[in-house]
Amino acid sequence: MGDPLERVAALLQTRNAIDTDLAAIMQRPMTSGHLGEWIAARIFDIDLEESASTAAIDGRFRSGLVGGRTVNVKWYLKREGVLDTTESDALDYYLVLTGPLSSAGSSRGSTRPWCVEAVYLFDARQLRSEQISRGVKLGIASSVTTRQWEAAQVYPHSANPVLPVSANQRNLLKLFSATQLTTYACRVLK
Repeated sequence: MGDPLERVAALLQTRNAIDTDLAAIMQRPMTSGHLGEWIAARIFDIDLEESASTAAIDGRFRSGLVGGRTVNVKWYLKREGVLDTTESDALDYYLVLTGPLSSAGSSRGSTRPWCVEAVYLFDARQLRSEQISRGVKLGIASSVTTRQWEAAQVYPHSANPVLPVSANQRNLLKLFSATQLTTYACRVLK
């Protein structure tokens, strides 16, 4: 296939087949949001809401120090220093899975790999209070400082003691690392 349009059409056929398989497993349409919630629910023992359109809340932690608390799960394919936030008082935590750290420059010529390189747990009310005191716009692409990201990290480094990550959880998260997924893709494509 020499024509780029034909190549893109063929790749989209493959992607649609993969997305159909993933949707069958998750029982929701394939998006990074739904897949991130599904992965997080299994690794961090979260009971997801029946409806994916529940305002501000994706589910509740079932166990640990955060047991019974509400959570909004995000999966950003790159960590670019922003977080989509809500002003809802019903939300206790943001659990954020991210791909590699990235600067906010142009995305031209780059990719957004489907991987998890780090996980963060933010106290929603504390984050909102800190953002208000900094004069930060709340909502979509709300600014989060490097210090806040570092303090919220639970994987691969444990800075936030509220959500300790067990050895089993670490092993499960490693399945989604860029290194692991690239190694697997290379084996499958050979």
